[in-house]
Amino acid sequence: MANYTLEKDSRFVGVKGPVLVCVMDGVGRGSGGEGDAVALARTPTLDFLERSTPHALLAAHGTAVGMPSDGDMGNSEVGHNALGAGRVFDQGAKLVENAIRSGSLFEGDTWQALVRGCRERGTTLHFLGLLSDGNVHSHIEHLLAMLRRADSEDVRSVRVHILLDGRDVSETSALTYVEMLEKTLAEISQKSERDYRVASGGGRMKITMDRYGADWGMVERGYLVHVLGDGRGFPSAEKAIETFREETPGIIDQDLPPFVVTADGKPVGAMADGDGVILFNFRGDRAIEISQALSDESFDHFDRRTRPKVHFAGMMEYDGDLKVPNEYLVPPPVIEGALGLYLAHTGVSQLAISETQKYGHVTYFWNGNRSGMFDDKLEHYVEIPSDRVPFEERPWMKAAEITDSLIEHLQKGTFRHGRVNYANGDMVGHTGKLEAAIAAVNVVDLQLARLLPVINRLEGALIVTADHGNADEMFELGKDGAPKVDSKGVRKAKTSHTLNRVPCYIYAPSVSFELDASVERPGLANVAATSVQLLGLRPPADYAQGLLKA
Repeated sequence: MANYTLEKDSRFVGVKGPVLVCVMDGVGRGSGGEGDAVALARTPTLDFLERSTPHALLAAHGTAVGMPSDGDMGNSEVGHNALGAGRVFDQGAKLVENAIRSGSLFEGDTWQALVRGCRERGTTLHFLGLLSDGNVHSHIEHLLAMLRRADSEDVRSVRVHILLDGRDVSETSALTYVEMLEKTLAEISQKSERDYRVASGGGRMKITMDRYGADWGMVERGYLVHVLGDGRGFPSAEKAIETFREETPGIIDQDLPPFVVTADGKPVGAMADGDGVILFNFRGDRAIEISQALSDESFDHFDRRTRPKVHFAGMMEYDGDLKVPNEYLVPPPVIEGALGLYLAHTGVSQLAISETQKYGHVTYFWNGNRSGMFDDKLEHYVEIPSDRVPFEERPWMKAAEITDSLIEHLQKGTFRHGRVNYANGDMVGHTGKLEAAIAAVNVVDLQLARLLPVINRLEGALIVTADHGNADEMFELGKDGAPKVDSKGVRKAKTSHTLNRVPCYIYAPSVSFELDASVERPGLANVAATSVQLLGLRPPADYAQGLLKA
């Protein structure tokens, strides 16, 4: 059995008090332009940290967090994996891409059972997921590859249930992806004995893709249209999107209402006994609840009315401890030896705290895609319930309540290590509302101002960083770096994450230290070893190098 105990490091004594990692979700280092809400915000605390603490810029996207290429955005899940694991692992997007390219996805038992069942019973194979190339929850090319493979394996009937993005991609780009999908479906359906169609859909923040049990009503709305075909009918997805935009000018894709594609007044793709269903999202947080609704025998979050006996599988295993779903196409990354495990084995007490929107990030994802605690006697997790209102209406979210609870726990002197996530920069950044994003960053800076004197008084350390950028780029930018504008000259809002690096400030006024200049291309994975250094312990040998000079 592996030894997960950390030894004291004689080269660096560390701090006497708690070591706290603060994740300013979505607060990257932008260009300082007119859409940079971080630069436009009033941030006296961040300005102080910039002037007076050792600091660095960390890579938080692309290969630095296990994505296929450096053109791929980071996200909160892979970011917190790197922060908590101290190493970089191939993540969902890359694992799926490799499985499709090698053919292992199609050769696996789950895929073979799904297509064989539909082929032999003459039933329908359904695909459900986010339709875009954002590569955060899914990628349209994964879907198109599976559609072509289903055709080649003589699956005669296929229905696709599409969730419209506008969050990880341009906010009104849905028709671009619908056109790509419909082209492939039409090509296949021209063949003899093939019937491949879009069946239902809606905006990702309106239906289906809830997380952490924040709003089961979203999942219920999705279940009704995807499974039962119960919803407002349209002859096509394109017509539904165009109609919703006409009815609500300015609406963006993620907020589009649910719809059902109908023919002769009946839904074309309600699910039935014997059908197969593949949820083609690879990211776990917003896939767990709909997976449970589709597969759990015992389910009480809403009235499903009826549950067809379908063969359900996810693209990946979304929760390894809960075993959701039971079947999946691509095995998830195996993350052994997360920081929390090492600290628990060493007897280091730990605190994790955030509001509902990011609670799973400082627990499940931080712990290497593992639910629960490593040692419930040494760990304490605090979830502050999130509001159920549009984030732009309350950009402060639950930041103050998080800080209240955090300070209370720190002052007890019970916890030696902690992690906290302020979701404001990310969740408000996703709305595309610049003024709200500025307010969100203001709020986070204020919370840091409350934390610094506590850390100072306790002779502890505070690492302030982010999991990826978002609020730092609120307008889509052209090649010249200027905001893009629409036909009316209005600047195009950006709702997705950015490729910008993120700041990392190390505030530990009770000790003296320098950053290690030998660290090449520092990234989020270097933070875990840095935390270990501040605790006066020696980082694990396979962790990315700590940022402090020993």
